[in-house]
Amino acid sequence: MQPHHLELLAPARTFDIGIEAINHGADAVYIGGPSFGARSTADNSIQDIAKLVQYAHRFHSRIFVTMNTILRDDELEGARQLAWQLYDAGVDALIVQDMGLLEIDMPPIQLHASTQTDIRTPEKAKFLQDAGLSQIVLARELTLPQISAIRDVIDTERTVIEFFVHGALCVAYSGQCFISHAHTGRSANRGDCSQACRLPYEVKDAQGRIVAHDKHVLSMKDNNQSENLRDLVDAGIRSFKIEGRYKDMAYVKNITAHYRKLFDEVLNERQNSSNPLAAASHGRTTFSFEPDPNQNFNREFTDYFVQGRKEDIGAFDTPKNPGQSIGWVSKVTPEHVEITTDDPATELHNGDGLCYYDLQKELVGLQINRAKAQKTKGVWRLFPKDPMDGFKDLRKGVQVNRNRDMSWVRTLDKKSAERRMGVWMQLAECESGLQLTLTDEAGHTGTAQMAIPWQAPKDAQQAEDKLKTALGKLGDTLFEPLDVQVALPRPWFVPPSQLNALRRDAVQALEAARAKGFHRLPRSVPVEPPVAYPEDTLSYLANVFNQKARDFYAKHGVKVIDAAYESQEELGEVSLMITKHCVRFSLSLCPKQAKGVTGVQGTVKAEPMQLINGKEKLTLRFDCKPCEMHVVGKIKKSVLNALPESPVQFYKSRPVVGLH
Repeated sequence: MQPHHLELLAPARTFDIGIEAINHGADAVYIGGPSFGARSTADNSIQDIAKLVQYAHRFHSRIFVTMNTILRDDELEGARQLAWQLYDAGVDALIVQDMGLLEIDMPPIQLHASTQTDIRTPEKAKFLQDAGLSQIVLARELTLPQISAIRDVIDTERTVIEFFVHGALCVAYSGQCFISHAHTGRSANRGDCSQACRLPYEVKDAQGRIVAHDKHVLSMKDNNQSENLRDLVDAGIRSFKIEGRYKDMAYVKNITAHYRKLFDEVLNERQNSSNPLAAASHGRTTFSFEPDPNQNFNREFTDYFVQGRKEDIGAFDTPKNPGQSIGWVSKVTPEHVEITTDDPATELHNGDGLCYYDLQKELVGLQINRAKAQKTKGVWRLFPKDPMDGFKDLRKGVQVNRNRDMSWVRTLDKKSAERRMGVWMQLAECESGLQLTLTDEAGHTGTAQMAIPWQAPKDAQQAEDKLKTALGKLGDTLFEPLDVQVALPRPWFVPPSQLNALRRDAVQALEAARAKGFHRLPRSVPVEPPVAYPEDTLSYLANVFNQKARDFYAKHGVKVIDAAYESQEELGEVSLMITKHCVRFSLSLCPKQAKGVTGVQGTVKAEPMQLINGKEKLTLRFDCKPCEMHVVGKIKKSVLNALPESPVQFYKSRPVVGLH
């Protein structure tokens, strides 16, 4: 990818979703292979990935496959074989976390640093660039100045900087959460997170007082950087990633379309600037719907830390989708509920999903079986799917939200986008008859000739227009005519069947030229001699789980290397999660917030807190200098007993080698 290219990177759970991501304007798609991806139930066969590659490459869009779990020693050979299979299938890059992969016989395919590599500093970013990573996704917690500082040390000719712009937010720094493994034996670093962050917790202070009850204090709102795209471009981001390899087709269609439209605006604005930008793939996309991120499942939106720390980044009341407010309850009967909409033009449909908050601020879902408009505009009689007596605290005056609009769902169930590439067409005479040349917007050319004797048309004046109209019918090809020129020295009559055959041959020639003009991006060559890693000691937080990964860090000057948390050597209390989100700050109990507040200054201290969910207890410790929170706990005995000991064992210090 060139430094002036902007890449919209969309997720795909399946082959079909990947195809629609391309159709809706994605410049690249990331998808899981048969194994080793950090979404354990989003796997795809090599055959499906090969078909997706073939389709994407027609637009010069690219396919990246996730191999971003940490690997045991006995898994490295399987990962190596899979990497070669994916390379043979035409995949453009592998997204990796485990540095052991850089020490084995991998194919000459680009390697991208997964979000799990936790890139927060210029030093780490530059190291990964120098180690041979061609694309690096930065931590979601970074601010614009921090992103710019990373751009300033990166060689943008060698390495692309990527950033998440939309979707669910992991509260921990990616790769720095071990709660799932400690409590259940399911490792987030191996694609099997139990999502403890979405649970409700009671929060107690150092004196044992309850400061929050039944709140989802580790649950974040969803990421949405729609308003910050220009700032992110200026800060050096060139690949813009949508989260969502677990998400459904409608989500991928809608969110890809939303950002495609926004990026097309940015590209148009920058066309005539001193630093013009271009899309990383070819073709223009048109939509049969108006994209709207609010229509998909979301926990409401935040732009997180991009513009600095905000008060409202958490979805503390519920990890569910609260939807959009549409009205209020005006009447409740044993059979139905009546609601009055805020906007009389709002239409409700059979199958719509509604919800409301009960008196405990818990979200209660209410699916409509039948919706009936009343004579008074804006009043609807709704017959729920479930019995009325089961809806807790449903009463007159309660605000009602809609989190599933069946009309919207049906729109996205149908074909909802077309992606075409513009071509210039020229028909000319040649020695044997006629020649048709197609040239696309990227400069690729396809030419076809047809041996055909000249025939005079019945109407010489209309002949040229008829030829233009017939040639411009590109039908269900990938192309649409930008201009059709008939450069003939005399009027011609061409039978429609022969003209169609000539056009078909020219389209095939152009497709072949485009395929020939598509180049796989080369693997980045690591700097020699190997550059030093920014630190000389690595704790379990570095996720080193195999001997090859250990060899990698040792080669780069690290002297002490601990095994990953999953090796189960850390038996005491340790940080199970490190996060930029701070519960003290969110509950207005931050010492920095209290500074300068009369009567409060000096009385608020960053003392530890406790999180309690049933029998689970976690300690919150606050590191105020970097403004970070550590969730502290220890591995459960049941996990230690259930899992076999890991064969991984590394030296805590360099062994003394005897002289021989």
